[in-house]
Amino acid sequence: MPFELPFETLASPALSRRSLLRGSALLAGGAALSGLPFGRAVFAHDVAESWPAAAAMADKYVSSRKLANLLLTFGWGQDDMAHTVGGGTLSLAKPTPVDENSLYRIYSMTKPITGMATMILIDEGKLGLDQPVHEILPAFRNMRVLINPEGPLDETVPANQPITIRQLLTHTAGIGYQIVSKGPLLKAYNDAGIVGGRVSRMPIPGFPPVTPAPSLAEWADRLAELPLMYQPATKWSYSASIDLLGRVIEVVSGMGFEAFLKKRIFDPCGMTSTWMQVPASEAYRLTDNYGIVKGNAFPLDPGANSIYLDAPEVPSGGGGLVSSPKDYDRFLRMLLGYGRIDGKFVMSEEAVRVGTSNLMPATVDTKGSWIAGEGHGAGGRSKGATFGWGGAAGTLGAVDFDLKLRTGLWTQYMPSEAYLIRDEFLAALDSDLATMRAAKKKAA
Repeated sequence: MPFELPFETLASPALSRRSLLRGSALLAGGAALSGLPFGRAVFAHDVAESWPAAAAMADKYVSSRKLANLLLTFGWGQDDMAHTVGGGTLSLAKPTPVDENSLYRIYSMTKPITGMATMILIDEGKLGLDQPVHEILPAFRNMRVLINPEGPLDETVPANQPITIRQLLTHTAGIGYQIVSKGPLLKAYNDAGIVGGRVSRMPIPGFPPVTPAPSLAEWADRLAELPLMYQPATKWSYSASIDLLGRVIEVVSGMGFEAFLKKRIFDPCGMTSTWMQVPASEAYRLTDNYGIVKGNAFPLDPGANSIYLDAPEVPSGGGGLVSSPKDYDRFLRMLLGYGRIDGKFVMSEEAVRVGTSNLMPATVDTKGSWIAGEGHGAGGRSKGATFGWGGAAGTLGAVDFDLKLRTGLWTQYMPSEAYLIRDEFLAALDSDLATMRAAKKKAA
C-alpha cells in the first residue's frame, strides 16, 4: 500500500512556510538592477560567477553529501532560459548529474499553477471570484463548523456564510488539511482518503498508510461531508482548498483537471515535462527523494521505483505535480510576461495581476499563521511585488515583478525543516543582489 500522508507532517510546517519569501533584498530595489551588466555570464549556462553566495551555499550541501543535489535557477525578465547555479546528481548512489531537465516532485508548488488555472476561468466569466462554491458543487451548500477545531465531529454550528472561490484560493474557507488538522478531524480525513501529494511506496514508521479516495469527484464529495475547522473568511489556515479547486475546474470546464492544465497552461507555456504521473520513458530523469533523520539521508522515494510512476487516484491540485526546473521557470516567465510567453497568449494581464495580488478577505485574521501580516493570492504568497510558494521536498519558485526576476530552488528531501536551506538561500540572494547593486553603482 503506497504511503499517501504528506511527509510535511514529520515537522512543524510553520518553520518552512513562515520564512518563505520573507522580506529581503529580493523584494525591493528592482529599478536599481535594471540593465545590470553581467558580461559573459549572461550567455553562460552556469552563472555562479554572478551569484557567489548562492553558489557557495549550494556547494556546501552537495559537496558534504547532505543532499544529492541543490540546483538554483535565475532568470531575468523574458530571457528565454533560466541560468543555473549549483548542481549535484539525481541520486547519492548514481553519478548522473542534475540539470534544468531533471524531474522533481514539486508538491505545493502545484498550488500557484492551480490558482492560475482558476484565474483563467474567472477571467473568462465561467467562475466568479466571490461565487459560492455550492453553485458548482452543491454538496457544499450547508456546511457545519467545529466548535473546537480539535474537538468531536458532532459538536458543530452552521457556517455563517458560504464558501467562495476567493476563500479556496487563499486558504480562508476554513477547510482542514492532513498536515494541520488534529484529533477527530484528522482521523476523519485519513479514513475518508482525503489525501494530497503522494510520498512513497514504503511504509513510514509512525504514520499509518492511507487509502486515497477513488477519484477527485469522490474526494470532493467526502470532503463536503466533514465539518470545517473555522468559519469561512475568518482565519488563514493552510488547507485542502486548492485540491478542491481541481474539482471545481473539472465541473466548470467539462474537462479532467490535468487535461485542463495541459491544454490551458502546460502546452501554451511550452511545459513538456510536468505531470501527475511521470511517463515510464522519462523515469531516467527523476531525482531520488530523501528522508533526513538526524542529518543522515535515506532514500524515501527512489526515482527508478517512484510512486510518481503510477497514476494517482486523486489528481492533486494542491501537491500532485512533478516538474523540471526548465518547465517551472517557463510558468514563472509567463507570469512575469503578464500572461504571455514567446508571443503566445496564456492568460490575460488582468488575470495575472489579480491572481498574484493579495486576495484575502478583509475579515481574515492572519495572526499566528505562516503569513502573519502578509498576503495570499491565487495559490501562492503575495508580498509586495513578489509571488510564489514552496514544496514539501524543499523546492521553491517565485517571481519578483519589480526586479523582473524569477528564481527557483531545486532539491529533494523531507522534511524541509531538516535543513535551513530556504533561509540560507534567501540570505544568499540578499548578499548577491547587494553586490550587484554596488557593482552597478560603481560602474555608473
